[in-house]
Amino acid sequence: MSIVSLLASQLGRNDEEPNIELAHRLANEEDHAGIEEIIENLACKNKAIQHDCIKVAYEIGEVKPELISKYAQTFIELLTSRDNRLVWGGMTALATIAEAASETMMAHLNTVQRAMKLGSVITVDKGVVTLAKLAAVSKSNNDEVFPFLLDHLANCRSKEVPQHSESTLVAVTDDNKEDFLSVLRRREPELTAAQLKRVKQIYKKLG
Repeated sequence: MSIVSLLASQLGRNDEEPNIELAHRLANEEDHAGIEEIIENLACKNKAIQHDCIKVAYEIGEVKPELISKYAQTFIELLTSRDNRLVWGGMTALATIAEAASETMMAHLNTVQRAMKLGSVITVDKGVVTLAKLAAVSKSNNDEVFPFLLDHLANCRSKEVPQHSESTLVAVTDDNKEDFLSVLRRREPELTAAQLKRVKQIYKKLG
């Protein structure tokens, strides 16, 4: 039976449950041929199949990122799609494999950053996670990526500051900690009490 026939849209379903079940099955069985079929169908002419396949792909990434890390280039290409679902889905997939595919992703850092600057709320949220994980891989990555994250935290909407600073925490080092804290302190006057409470938790974590 074709893997495509098990996708939600092909089963006449409007929910994501079949896609999540399929992703877990492919991951648990380490079904490389099935995963290959999912990736190939990201270029299918049928939008519903494309959307199902990107969902399956990043759900696999959540469970076993190593099974989709070699497709990093494909997910990067989705970031320039005119289909917003594929853009944020591609970024979600990249967020799951940032450590495993860091070299490929660093080679296309501009594409990731541009998608984040132009993207929807989910693209931006997942973009911060992706870049922070990339920055955490090595000092050279951190030197290249962290200034972009700081600039983002300095200029993003105030309601995004807590979540995005929490996501950035994995990339905070002794070398950049003071710059990170300085940006957060400058944003404090704009934050609600609840938002400020979350930011203060970050201060606590960083000692």
